[in-house]
Amino acid sequence: MRIDRLGPLGDAPGVLRWVADAARRHGVAGPAALIGDWFGSKAVIAPSLDAVSGTDVFDVPPGESAAVGGGWFGYLSYPDGRGAPRIPEAAGGWSDAVLRQDADGLWWHESLSGAALPDWLSGVGEARPGRYSMDWTAPDRDAHLAGVAACLEAIAAGEVYQACVCTQFRGRITGDPLDFFVDAVARTAPARAAYIAGRWGAVASLSPELFLRRRGESVISSPIKGTLPLHESPARLRASVKDVAENIMIVDLVRNDLGRLAVTGSVTVPELLRVRPAPGVWHLVSTVAARIPVQVPMAEVLDATFPPASVTGTPKGRARELLLDWEPQRRGIYCGTVGLASPSAGTELNVAIRTVEFDAHGAAVLGVGGGITADSDPLAEWQECLHKAAPTVQLASGAQDGVVKLAL
Repeated sequence: MRIDRLGPLGDAPGVLRWVADAARRHGVAGPAALIGDWFGSKAVIAPSLDAVSGTDVFDVPPGESAAVGGGWFGYLSYPDGRGAPRIPEAAGGWSDAVLRQDADGLWWHESLSGAALPDWLSGVGEARPGRYSMDWTAPDRDAHLAGVAACLEAIAAGEVYQACVCTQFRGRITGDPLDFFVDAVARTAPARAAYIAGRWGAVASLSPELFLRRRGESVISSPIKGTLPLHESPARLRASVKDVAENIMIVDLVRNDLGRLAVTGSVTVPELLRVRPAPGVWHLVSTVAARIPVQVPMAEVLDATFPPASVTGTPKGRARELLLDWEPQRRGIYCGTVGLASPSAGTELNVAIRTVEFDAHGAAVLGVGGGITADSDPLAEWQECLHKAAPTVQLASGAQDGVVKLAL
């Protein structure tokens, strides 16, 4: 592997914008990016990656080096739903090299093949923000309330203990989805932001949630369950019987998922019910850890754990079946996963919440939802959906380089 120090080039959104501009000027595919808390770094950018549809994403042995070097950037959509998918159900691409911003803010060029920084990337500078506009239409309130009511009936009947019932904002972008992503990351600083694009469109994920981190035989998952608006006291979230119960049920589900492949006795819960901030809200976050032999293919790990526990329900199989009746739209990338599998540094995948799916014609979909338990109030669950969506749908409101319109 070749590693070259590039120095303090600036913040990740600015560097991503410059790389995208340079790619356009030189006629190569644009970048893919992970920004926030990825691989112990602030950002990992594939300078040029044309993601293509396929099912073999993340099929890379789990490394455990500090350097990333490159690897497979991609996404997997939520697997259930009725109707045709709007974008490929899975897509990705391989990059032999990355630009990585370390925890101290310094940038590095890392190449698995040993190649030097390409000439078209030399002399990193500034690029003007791209203009875009977004129009959004809010979900069908009555349809979502009906889905929540049906879930409460299933809980009362003993069909499930908890399920994540979701709905969708629909929109349209005028401009480049990458400019939306750069603006969104700069404004909201999500912990697990990711961007993947191809001829089919783009995925702009502003997720706060870690689905899986696999380094060597170490695997962890940090499910989020429990939400409160950011203007409220975080102590109320930790004291909420409903939110605490919801989180603990999902922790047990994650333990079960990882336990299918883990070394006996290795599944632990090193963090339980920690309150953390995210764009617009507080969340309850727990962490489940396990040891899975490195010889186990990533495909088997995903078979045991995907889709993420926090966006399905308990018991998982029955919740997935019932959600097909409670949700009229296919979720798409929402509640799937986006990330990178590096043969050097391992695999890290987010839970694709706070995630906008763009097709090749500019149509946009933003999924949003929440966990329903026996104590849930349907109107409160609807308000939670609006709170979660607000930081995304209001991103460019009043901004110089973007405009958002929302139809209720």
